[in-house]
Amino acid sequence: MPIHIEAHLGGTILRIETEIGARVSESDVLLILESMKMEMPVEAPVAGRVAEIRVEEGQSVAEGDVLIVLE
Repeated sequence: MPIHIEAHLGGTILRIETEIGARVSESDVLLILESMKMEMPVEAPVAGRVAEIRVEEGQSVAEGDVLIVLE
C-alpha cells in the first residue's frame, strides 16, 4: 500500500536527497524544505522504496501537497 509523504507546511523544495527506486529506512531524510528562512528535513515515516517524487528542487509547495510516494 503506497505511503504518501505530504508537506507539513508550505515552502520551497531546497534539495532532494533521494531518487526513484531508492530503498530508504525509517527516519532517512528524503528532501529539505525551506520555510520561513529555516531548512526542515522531511523524513521517511517508514522503511520502503521510493516509487514517485512529485516535486522538483526550487518548486513551491503548500501544506498537504504530496511530495514523495513510498511503497
